[in-house]
Amino acid sequence: MPIDVKICGINSVEALDAAVAGGAKMLGFVFFPKSPRAVTPMEAKALMAHVPDGVLKVALMVDPDDFDARAVCHQLPIDILQLHGSESLERVADLKAVTGLPVMKAVGIAGADDIARAHSYESVVERLLLDAKAPNDAVLPGGNAVSFDWPLIADETWTKPWMLAGGLTVENLSEAVNISKATFVDVSSGVEDSPGVKSVAKIRAFLSLANSL
Repeated sequence: MPIDVKICGINSVEALDAAVAGGAKMLGFVFFPKSPRAVTPMEAKALMAHVPDGVLKVALMVDPDDFDARAVCHQLPIDILQLHGSESLERVADLKAVTGLPVMKAVGIAGADDIARAHSYESVVERLLLDAKAPNDAVLPGGNAVSFDWPLIADETWTKPWMLAGGLTVENLSEAVNISKATFVDVSSGVEDSPGVKSVAKIRAFLSLANSL
């Protein structure tokens, strides 16, 4: 059964075209200035003009205030808001109301407490993204090329759709999927030549493998 893929951190037409051609189901656009993958709303608008119908456009934001959330989600053709900060359940609900969009909440996983925390968001989100917990000295909440212990979630049952993230590459994708039982994965750093520089060849290879699993 093919594995669905979200390519995150899209910041060039070349990467976008490779992702679409390879069958990516979602494209992530990062609105977090500290990220090497960050795009401005104007840059994102130009890129999104190349996204065909049927491929979902995801806005990744980190603890956004209402103004920034509106500025991105009301001015651009966003399909899903991905929250990748420390947003509480109440804040997630507020941002859903502010933007009028479905929300995917990213939760860093390192132990049983984190899994319980992820489950708590099921009451307010449409999707979950289970990511590796960022290292203590990390500047970014995700995209750090770090994996978590996949057996931690192997026997979990979720009430909402979820995807696996964190350090995925063409080299470890098969193992990650076999252990975690994920049917949807998110990749960013794993298809880059350097932070923020997407590789068309790596995007193609990752999607080709995902389609063959």
